[in-house]
Amino acid sequence: MIRMKTSMKYRAVIPVVFLFTFFLPVPAQTPGDSLISYLKVADSKNPVILQKYNEYQASLRRVAPAGSLQDPDLSVGVFLSPMEIISGRQVADIRLMQMFPWFGSLKAAKEEMSQMANANFEALRAARLQVSYDVRSTWYELIKTRGSIGILQENISLLHTIEKLAIARYKSGGQSDNVTVNSSGAVQENPADGERSDGQGMQSMTGNQATRIQSGSMQAMGSDQSGITGTGIADLYRIKIEINELENSIALLKDKEKTLTARFNGYLDRDPASVVALPDSITMESPYYGLTTVTDSSFKSNPMLVMLEHEKKSVEARQKMADLMGYPMTGMGLNYSVIESSSMSSSSMNGKDMIMPMVSFTLPIYRKKYKALKEEAGFQKEAVMQNYTTTVNSLQSELYEALQLYQDAGRRVELYNNQCILIRRSFNIMVKSFGSAGSSLTDLLQVRRELAGYDMKKIEAIADYNTSVAWIKKLMAIEE
Repeated sequence: MIRMKTSMKYRAVIPVVFLFTFFLPVPAQTPGDSLISYLKVADSKNPVILQKYNEYQASLRRVAPAGSLQDPDLSVGVFLSPMEIISGRQVADIRLMQMFPWFGSLKAAKEEMSQMANANFEALRAARLQVSYDVRSTWYELIKTRGSIGILQENISLLHTIEKLAIARYKSGGQSDNVTVNSSGAVQENPADGERSDGQGMQSMTGNQATRIQSGSMQAMGSDQSGITGTGIADLYRIKIEINELENSIALLKDKEKTLTARFNGYLDRDPASVVALPDSITMESPYYGLTTVTDSSFKSNPMLVMLEHEKKSVEARQKMADLMGYPMTGMGLNYSVIESSSMSSSSMNGKDMIMPMVSFTLPIYRKKYKALKEEAGFQKEAVMQNYTTTVNSLQSELYEALQLYQDAGRRVELYNNQCILIRRSFNIMVKSFGSAGSSLTDLLQVRRELAGYDMKKIEAIADYNTSVAWIKKLMAIEE
C-alpha cells in the first residue's frame, strides 16, 4: 500500500487509497473488470510506481539522520604499569567528547533532506499520473480496435446480404449476356445467332477457357446461382473481393489487439495474454472543469513543477548549511582518570579519581572548500530555476496540444455522427433500389465503404476525445 506524508516534517506516514472516478459507462462488464478496477491494480502493482514509492520511503529514512548529532567520541587508555603521580598511581584514562556544529546547521541539514523527500514524493505522484494516463489511453485504443473489428464484421454481413440481393436480381433477368450458370453451378457459354455451337476458332477457345475459370471460381464460392449471367458473376466476384479485404483487415486488427493487450497487461504487471474485459461500446467523457485558456495556475499542482520547487528549497538549505559549516564546531566532554592510592604519596588526594571537563573547537581556516560548496549550491539553484522555466514551457505546449486534440476530436465526433446518420439512410435507400435493379453495384459498394469508414472514424474520434481528456487531467494533476 502506498503511503503519504501528513506534514512537511514527516511526523507520521499513513496509508492512502487513490480513488479513480472517471465517468465511463461500461455495459456488460463486471465490477472486477472495469477501468477503475484496472487502475487500482496498476496503482498497486505497476513496477514504476513501486520503484518511486520505495525511493520515496528511502528518502524519508534520510531525514532523521541528517538532523542528528554526530556520535560521541569515547576513548579509553589503560596503563600496563600504573603511572606514579603526586596523588597516587594512575591506572586508566577515560575520555568522552561530543561535537556540536554551529547553531542552525542540523536544522538546515534536516530541511535539505526533508525537501528532497518531498521531491521524491512528487516524483511518485508524477509516476502515478503517467501510469494512469497510459492505462486509460491503451484502454481506449483497445476499445477502438475491438469496435473496428465489430464494424468490419457487420460489413461482411452486409456484403453477404448484397450478394443475396445480387443473385436474386440477376436470376430475375435484370442482365443479359451469353454466359449463364446452369443448375449444377457450372458456367456455360450460350452461342450467339449465326455462330456454330461446335466452333473451333480462337474466340471459342478463349470463351471456353473463361468459362472454366468462372466455373471453378463459382464452385469455390460454394453457391448455387443458376441462371445468373456473366456480368452478374463478375459482380459476385467483386463482392467476394470486398469480403476478402475486410477479412484481411480484421486479421490485422486482431493482431494489433493482441499487441495492445500485452501492453495493457504490462502496466498491470500481469501475463501479456491475460484477457482484458472491455465494454460493448465507447462513450464520450464529459470533463467537469473548464478547458478554455491556459494560465500559470493550470499547472500549480503539477507534480513535476512542485518537485522542482522542493528541489530549489533543498538546494537553498544546502547553501545555508555550507555557509554554517564555515563556523567552528564546539566539542564538550569529560576526562576521567582512574587513580589508585600509593604508599609513597602523602597527598590528601591520594587514591582519588580525577574528573576534568573539556571543551574543544575546530578551526575552519581552509576557506576555499566552504566557498566552493556555497558556489556549487548557487549554481545548482540556478539550474533548478532554469529547469522549472523549461518544464513550464513544455507543459504549456503539451496542454495546448491536448486542448487542440480535445476540440478537434469533439468536432469530429459531431461530424461523423451526422455523416453516419446520413450515409446509413442513403445506403438503405440504395439497397432497396439495388434489389429492384435501380442502382449499380459499384455505387452500392462505394457507399458501403464510406459507411464503414465513417463508423470507424467515429469510434476513433471518441477514443481521441477521451484520450485528450485523460491527457489534460494528467497535465493538470487531477487525481481521481
